[in-house]
Amino acid sequence: MSSMEEVMIHSSSFLLPSIPADKASAYAIVVLNQNLPRFTPLLWEHAKLRLCADGGANRIYDELPLFFPHEDALLIRNRYKPDVIKGDMDSIRPDVLNFYVSLGTKVIDESHDQDTTDLDKCILFIRDSTLNQESCRILATGALGGRFDHEAGNLNVLYRYPDTRIILLSDDCLIQLLPKTHRHEIRVQPSLQGPHCGLIPIGAPSAKTTTTGLQWDLNNTEMRFGGLVSTSNMVKGEKITVESDSDLLWTISIKKQDSTRP
Repeated sequence: MSSMEEVMIHSSSFLLPSIPADKASAYAIVVLNQNLPRFTPLLWEHAKLRLCADGGANRIYDELPLFFPHEDALLIRNRYKPDVIKGDMDSIRPDVLNFYVSLGTKVIDESHDQDTTDLDKCILFIRDSTLNQESCRILATGALGGRFDHEAGNLNVLYRYPDTRIILLSDDCLIQLLPKTHRHEIRVQPSLQGPHCGLIPIGAPSAKTTTTGLQWDLNNTEMRFGGLVSTSNMVKGEKITVESDSDLLWTISIKKQDSTRP
């Protein structure tokens, strides 16, 4: 690990009620076919591009109005319209598809491609868009929970596109890849995140990982499945640093509260 490696800074400012209007804060959102996290309306409001991966459109149609019980469901569905629906189209209901088509949503049927996941397909769309030129992050909701093989497929997407900042989100936590090509500085929002966290070497062992800012820091520590894995760790402050000779998954818990509405 070289001290000359560039530092990659990670922030979860997208969880804040208001975020800076700069390119570093820009992101696209991909909604997958799992329960919507409670902060989905907030993420949707601030996103530069909004995609549903196949049956994720059912979730937006069915579940988003439930966040606004005192408002008309049809008005909510019109307000929270996806820009794009993409996937193999085996999960989206016909009534939902017809509704969003009538609102002008772009639909891309890739049922011919059974070798990639729906999240893969959406990532490729965003990477080919003008947003990618702005170093845009991609937030994927509903990427965790449900069937484990789906979760594993979504984790694999992080490794397929290590040069794209992809963050998987659930109601409980977020997961992102920390590529070995960089040193990492993680800026924690203590009112919204933590304290529980983990660093996990999926794909390959790590011979040397060093951290600061954790309850149980690593110091040139070896991590591998079948040996030590840094799970159930805790953040101590607002800045964590990580340096490793292997790609690692970083995960941190998201606190339960109601201040994540737009």
